[in-house]
Amino acid sequence: MSLTPQEFEYLETKIGRKPNPLEIQIVAAEWSEHCSYKSSKKYLRMLPREGKNVISGPGYDSGVLDVGGGYVVTVHIESHNHPSAVEPYGGAATGVGGVIRDILSAGTRPIAILDALRFGDIEKDSQARWLFKNAVRGIADYGNCLGIPTVGGEIEFDRSFTNYALVDVASIGFGKKERLIQNRADKGDYVILIGGSTGRDGMGGSQFASDKLESENRSAVQIPDPFIEKLVIEAILEARNQNCIKAMKDLGGGGLSCAISETSDALSVGIDLELSKVHKREQGMSPTELMVSESQERMLVVTGPEKLKMLENICQRFRVPFSIVGQITDDHMMQVKSENETVAKLPSNVVANAPLLDRPAIRPKYLERIATVQKPKTLNLSKTVLNMLSNPNIASKMWVYTQYDHEVGIRTVIKPGKDASVLRLDNGKFLAVKIDGNSKHCYVNPKEGVKGCFDEACRNIVCTGARPIGMVDHLQFGNPEDPEIFWTFKESVEGIAEYAQYFEIPCVGGKVSLYNETDKGPIKPTPLIGVLGIIEGKPQMARKAEKDDLLVLVGVTKCEMGGSEYYEYVHNVVGGTCPVVDMRSSKANQESVLKIISENLAKDVHDCSKGGLAMAVSEICIANSIGCSVELDKVPAEKLAVDEILFSETHSRFLLIVSPSEIQKVKALLSTAGVSHGIIGMFSGRLVCFKDKSGKVASVRVDKAQERWLNSLESLVSHG
Repeated sequence: MSLTPQEFEYLETKIGRKPNPLEIQIVAAEWSEHCSYKSSKKYLRMLPREGKNVISGPGYDSGVLDVGGGYVVTVHIESHNHPSAVEPYGGAATGVGGVIRDILSAGTRPIAILDALRFGDIEKDSQARWLFKNAVRGIADYGNCLGIPTVGGEIEFDRSFTNYALVDVASIGFGKKERLIQNRADKGDYVILIGGSTGRDGMGGSQFASDKLESENRSAVQIPDPFIEKLVIEAILEARNQNCIKAMKDLGGGGLSCAISETSDALSVGIDLELSKVHKREQGMSPTELMVSESQERMLVVTGPEKLKMLENICQRFRVPFSIVGQITDDHMMQVKSENETVAKLPSNVVANAPLLDRPAIRPKYLERIATVQKPKTLNLSKTVLNMLSNPNIASKMWVYTQYDHEVGIRTVIKPGKDASVLRLDNGKFLAVKIDGNSKHCYVNPKEGVKGCFDEACRNIVCTGARPIGMVDHLQFGNPEDPEIFWTFKESVEGIAEYAQYFEIPCVGGKVSLYNETDKGPIKPTPLIGVLGIIEGKPQMARKAEKDDLLVLVGVTKCEMGGSEYYEYVHNVVGGTCPVVDMRSSKANQESVLKIISENLAKDVHDCSKGGLAMAVSEICIANSIGCSVELDKVPAEKLAVDEILFSETHSRFLLIVSPSEIQKVKALLSTAGVSHGIIGMFSGRLVCFKDKSGKVASVRVDKAQERWLNSLESLVSHG
């Protein structure tokens, strides 16, 4: 909960004296890894931040993208990993609340939530099942109470997350460009605390999240209250409409310590704070407790004297607690008082800007050990297909998303369960959103693994007919003080930067979460990529596959089995060659598929990713309740074994359902673009059947596949 000797010496030099105990706690909160990004900030600068749609990017509570017609979309992503591992219901719920307030800070209304979750092996681990069930319930209850739809996400289970949980929540906002909060302040303006009362929950949460999880520190876990959050949202938006807000910030990690110092530094002003004015949940709270508490549902607002009474009236009308806790000064200091006595006084730029670290990075030894593996023996492939459909990483996540109200707000056009979700915007356009990750690939090859996550998210967006316009990332790793772990972080950032620059997709925000490990060891590298895309016309709405419709595969399949679900789930083989994104081919494939969608030539479009071709085809047949006969000899591929063609997770591939009347147009378009493709199957009957020159190599009945895919996850969590 304190500073390192080097940091203490740096602070003492900067302020010219020894800091008092409260000042040490204030600085320790802001200089924690969770708040300061002191290990990662220098590397994050390599991410491209500018683009034609970007209004503001990383460094603010949320990124802002111009979507035309005078409207903007905002986006942010956050994690609540340590709290969710200790208390999954409250930890996950407050994760939702925090990221929604980040969206609100820009002056936009939150319109959607996405989540990305990671747990241990739920087939064998009862603790993992308990964490999973309660984290999902926390997300569902909080979002449903607010009336904000949870429209998408993704889930992964892996032994590296044993006794732990990664709970990442992204939120999307929407509003008019002219109503964005400008974030400015003048001497004499008032600093207001709006929302929930400050209590002893979430004490030192940012420091708690900046170290290995060794104990269940429940005092560091915040208590959620979605009902006050709903009132805060409406009060803030009304205050925005009445021009009562000059600047605003969510009270998240670090509580008042970070909110005051960062606001003061960002606006180049000083702030005098009076702690006795803070509305409290408990009596006798010390100045330290008030400064580092991370009680939820709180917003810091700056308003001018002429709007103070109107802001107070708005809060009273919505029954939202309201405290005038300070004033703006021109001395660039954050001065903290208690009953008019100064208890801390520090330069805000010193508090808000931790000294950055230059950590050593060494290529991990384990990469040499897993670089080559013995090819596993091929098993009965029909049974393997059914077994893979039961894999919790591939099986339907319907049990999860049916707990979420994903239609409230009447914007949701394409619901969870498809490649990406689509929201209707007020300017006549549509917004596609998706979040993707793959810790298995990133463990085998961090740089290529994260490029694959990025490519998959883009492919999912493209499947809706959307063109990517921006991205957010969430970089989650173990202890950065371990040079091998820090190397995987650096490689991942470089991979994201390379892909983003090539595809001209700017990074508009993100989060770094380090120290994700327990006494069992660190998690696998788990970067997540969220992509937003805009559809100018109509989204690709799925039409049912019918008898004699054709299945077209776009892209080449390669022998890239490292990190595949087939290797790890079926054969318990870790390692091998990770899929590598050929960015030139990927771009050509994406552009061709977008053109096919724009000309309405495909009945449906699906990406090919986790589980490979066999799983992608099976999922299409399950969704359409029809069989398909697939000729593996027609698959554009290197010389591969049958199981490699079926289960390779090579990137940049799409599956198109095309009616016979449109197939020549699709073939001509793909051929003209020089894109590798093949007509690999025809829909009919009740069997998903894979054949090669020697005959049938695997087949499953559609109804059996449906049963396995639809029921496996629910069966595990309900009866496991």
